[in-house]
Amino acid sequence: MKSSTIFRQINIVPRWIILTLDLVISVLSLGLAYLIKGNFNISNVNFVEFSRNTIIILVISTIVFFVVKTYSGIIRYTSAQDSFRILLAVFISNGAVFLMNIISVAFNKPLFISNSILIISFLASFLLMVIYRVVVKYFFVYIKNLKLDKKRIIIYGAGEAGVAAKRTFDHDYKVNKSVVAFVDDDQRKVGKTIDGIKILDASNLSTLIAEHELDEIIFASYTISPDVKNNIVDVCLENEIKVLSIPPPDVWPSGKLQPIQIQKINIEDLLNRKSIEIDITGIRNELKGKRILITGAAGSIGSEIVRQLLKFNTGLIIMCDQSETALHHLYLEMEEKHTDLNFHAFIGDVKDEKRMHHLFETYKPHYVYHAAAYKHVPMMEDNAAEAVKTNVLGTKTIADLAVKYNVLKFVMISTDKAVNPTNVMGASKRIAEIYVQSLNKSLHNKDFNFSNGMSHLNDTRQNTRFITTRFGNVLGSNGSVIPRFRQQIEKGGPITVTHPEITRYFMTIPEACRLVLEAGCMGKGGEIFIFDMGKSVKIIELAKTMIRLAGLVPNSDIKIEYTGLRPGEKLFEELLNDNENTMPTHHEKIMIGKVREYMFNEIEKQIYDLIHHAKNNDDHQVVKSMKQIVHEFKSKNSVFEELDHIPKSNL
Repeated sequence: MKSSTIFRQINIVPRWIILTLDLVISVLSLGLAYLIKGNFNISNVNFVEFSRNTIIILVISTIVFFVVKTYSGIIRYTSAQDSFRILLAVFISNGAVFLMNIISVAFNKPLFISNSILIISFLASFLLMVIYRVVVKYFFVYIKNLKLDKKRIIIYGAGEAGVAAKRTFDHDYKVNKSVVAFVDDDQRKVGKTIDGIKILDASNLSTLIAEHELDEIIFASYTISPDVKNNIVDVCLENEIKVLSIPPPDVWPSGKLQPIQIQKINIEDLLNRKSIEIDITGIRNELKGKRILITGAAGSIGSEIVRQLLKFNTGLIIMCDQSETALHHLYLEMEEKHTDLNFHAFIGDVKDEKRMHHLFETYKPHYVYHAAAYKHVPMMEDNAAEAVKTNVLGTKTIADLAVKYNVLKFVMISTDKAVNPTNVMGASKRIAEIYVQSLNKSLHNKDFNFSNGMSHLNDTRQNTRFITTRFGNVLGSNGSVIPRFRQQIEKGGPITVTHPEITRYFMTIPEACRLVLEAGCMGKGGEIFIFDMGKSVKIIELAKTMIRLAGLVPNSDIKIEYTGLRPGEKLFEELLNDNENTMPTHHEKIMIGKVREYMFNEIEKQIYDLIHHAKNNDDHQVVKSMKQIVHEFKSKNSVFEELDHIPKSNL
């Protein structure tokens, strides 16, 4: 009979049996104490006294054990906490008898039980109760380890999470794993043991993998560097070893690791970089008590900005989005986790000027984080007018209102697709950058006069400062390729990649949003901040790694197909165009892009014309106008490529 079957047939022992066993041990310990005191000569034992004291011990122990609940633990899962509970119960029960002895002596009466017998009985009771529990526990572990088909694993990290994982495997008969070793990069731990399992040097992991014929490796370390982690994963995948990970202890239910939480490592874990440090104090001092508006708050970037802002003792947080369901979910999340904070969900479209005017008039924000935008390249290539309405008109509307209502800072979230744009989406974001940058320059030019349509801004133009942040793809966003690949793998493939040479930069959403807050804090107005995106990633290699992480073989279990570049899609993303360069800031991950500047009067007129064509839903004329504004806009794999052959003067 297999051990798993044995486990299923052995039920958890009823509590009354455990209580009875504990009481029997108490009596046996008392008898042992009498024997020891009588030099193991039974004729030296006073059985009348022993019988009377047995009743006393049984009555007191029953009451104490019931109150302390020594019987409540499941024996096969005995832990240090159970031992402390037993120690407390035995101490209280023997202490009660000792107190009775003191009272008896005070009234010139004989002792109920001699103190020497009490001490011996106390030690024997505690040891025997713990020993029989430990014996039962290791019996179950032994039965479990009789399984012949168990998987051999190494746990990377001999800390709290690693030990918890090992003990979880020991306690759960459904987990078919055997830990052959821990590995750790802390030399102080190397050579020591945990529960009889040796801790080995992580630097020898490649050799250990070959020696131990492993099936799996589990990451239980949260300090390992991304480069080291990637190298280990590469070695494991080459040797067809599954790679699993354990979430941090702060997300364990009730503080206990559950087997279901030990899961396959995600591709996001391998693309993560070292944690970015930001000026927490500076940001808190600037945002403390301020009313802050986030447009596009229900999106992947906007919602994370909301979460990040909650750490800085802000005043009112206004979450604006046109997506009712997504905004409702965000509001419920905030309501559940942050009942002590002040926030409001505002349904509205950024290109609806009257609705946005009502928003600013009602809440009068001090800061605006403008994340609302259309961002899917192929969709916007087919809907150019809508791209302009949201990305250009929407930005212009919020920017103008920010000035009118004396907003202190306006932080715009842009994209690397605005650099040398090859698609409508990127070009629309570049035009939005141009507008807010030229508006900022004009606001702080004392000799400048606004056009008639914006003459009301003259008196407040020195207040609002416009800052732009530009970065690439973010992991886990609604438009990321990773969720798409994951869905395709779950369906059995194929994975579709547009081109074998296509590459992209990746950054985590929290990382990007931290840099947005840092850039917004350090910005003086007019800057375009560019984030260090690290190394670009080849999408085909990303797809192959995701397949291997799923325990499958690329182009065997899961096919990879090339579909060709989509309309407007680039092979390589850029953070600067050919005529731009950067200046460093005090933060190593943030640079200031030195870009071409535009005169506000000129760009304002061109944008009015562009918006006019967009409102007429004339996509062809919209793109012509965009190319007049952004000269470096060259369409690729798009119906609008023909416009690039027309001289700029004729557009």
